[in-house]
Amino acid sequence: MKIHEYQARDLLSQAGIAVPPARVVQTAAEAEKAFIENGLAVQVIKAQVFAGGRGKAGFVKLVKSAAEARAAAEFMLANRMVSPQTGPEGIAVHKLLVAGAVDIAHEYYVGLVLDRAKATASVIASAQGGVEIETVAHEHPEAIIKEPLHPALGLQPYQARNTAVALGFTGKQAQIFADMLLKLAAFFVRYDCSIAEINPLVLTKEGKLLAIDAKVVFDDNALFRHPDITALKDDAETDPLEIRAAAANLNYIKLDGDIACLVNGAGLAMATMDVIQLHGG
Repeated sequence: MKIHEYQARDLLSQAGIAVPPARVVQTAAEAEKAFIENGLAVQVIKAQVFAGGRGKAGFVKLVKSAAEARAAAEFMLANRMVSPQTGPEGIAVHKLLVAGAVDIAHEYYVGLVLDRAKATASVIASAQGGVEIETVAHEHPEAIIKEPLHPALGLQPYQARNTAVALGFTGKQAQIFADMLLKLAAFFVRYDCSIAEINPLVLTKEGKLLAIDAKVVFDDNALFRHPDITALKDDAETDPLEIRAAAANLNYIKLDGDIACLVNGAGLAMATMDVIQLHGG
């Protein structure tokens, strides 16, 4: 189950991770009001959608006045966001995040994912944050740091410290990062996450470490243990057919074309689609 950035930020803040304050709005008037009440000279408005590529699509904007905030909000709420992850049809935007801009000295990536090769969760970190981690892994694999979690003991303090040093942190900042990483790992395990990432984690010019953007995905099979998380589910961007299928305990995946496949296994599904395509379907 996916949640929005603003929800992920709230959960990480509750877990003790430093997250700058922000407001969620649903109208241009609310965005204008939020800008005024925040009282900061430069702020950022971000579309809340389940897709990446928001910045390049024009759905993350820096604004320097209430009028600019209103105009940016009007644009985002009136247009569908189109990015490589959405397809040409795009996604409608219903909510926006308004936050103060941060004076950034450096951007990092840090996250936890399920590592199927090692049959455990692993920390993934990089000093090259602010971009898609897949791009960094492909173009600069040497820039990726990995630390596997012990299945019973979780992430150990020495692993968090090693990661901090590998990223170039020293002294007090290394300890602050290590503490943050341990909290993120505990959050990942506690809530049965499949992904929990901060990108970017920024070092400000004042020397603070802040989680500016966050992405969290939960294991659907474990949601019965977390009714508080299930309550965060937002179906506004979900295909109505997916909702109907889920109610019947079915997995529905919408694809292009006009031939539907009803299969009982992932391998059979892929093989069936290949056969259909080979025969001109």
